Amino acid sequence: MGNSLKAILAFVPSNKCQKYLIEDLEEMPADKMVDLSGRQMRRLPVHICSFRELVKLYLSDNNLNHLPPELEQLQNLQILALDFNNFKALPLVVCTLKQLCILYLGNNKLCSLPLELRLLQNLKTLWIESNCLQYLPEVVCELSLLKTLHAGSNALRTLPPQLQCLQELRTIWLSGNLLSEFPPVLLDMPFLEVIDVDRNSIQFFPSLAHLPGLKLVIYDHNPCRNAPKVAKGVRRVGRWSEETPEPRKRSGAVIEITLDEKPLLPPAAKTEPE
Repeated sequence: MGNSLKAILAFVPSNKCQKYLIEDLEEMPADKMVDLSGRQMRRLPVHICSFRELVKLYLSDNNLNHLPPELEQLQNLQILALDFNNFKALPLVVCTLKQLCILYLGNNKLCSLPLELRLLQNLKTLWIESNCLQYLPEVVCELSLLKTLHAGSNALRTLPPQLQCLQELRTIWLSGNLLSEFPPVLLDMPFLEVIDVDRNSIQFFPSLAHLPGLKLVIYDHNPCRNAPKVAKGVRRVGRWSEETPEPRKRSGAVIEITLDEKPLLPPAAKTEPE
């Protein structure tokens, strides 16, 4: 089906046209995954919500701005990708999916996150990059199992001190924000392995040598007067560092680095929950 035809049908709300967009997906696939990315959809066909054993649902790169309440039926869902859509607010029905491990919300129009997000206590990976966040919602600090947080390309100027409560957090991407100083709370998070503050406005870096878990710090494209001090064996990417080539990037996130354990990849990589 051509993209132009899809774009036309996306404006027609009839069930027949919307069903045509998803190419008559009548039964749940054997792998318990449905990928409806890039279908120009303006609403999720409700019958998808009848696939109650569904584990992965990819809805990236559509025109969605709401989700049907029937989505609550997908209580086995572990991966949900809603990036590259038109959400101005996270639909509350998402917060009822308590088995979610990975949630992609990047490249939308979110200015905040609902308090109900705290119900997702199995969440390990949260991508909220390229939204309209001027602050990191404190509810994120209540996701006790969170290991990877990508909040790059927003308008963050600081981080809440409650972030240090996330003792499972290992990777934090903050590139492309409005940080004028290195977030002090990160100095109290010895379990962090990857810190990315690329493309901010940080002028001075404190020593990071006391962080025993640190493996990689990316601080390039800041008007800094010094390089952060790090412990032996920690890789630095930025001015005055020993290694200067930048890793390959996608949507502001580093996805190719030399580590024993790589961070989770974007949705296109069809990652598995840990």
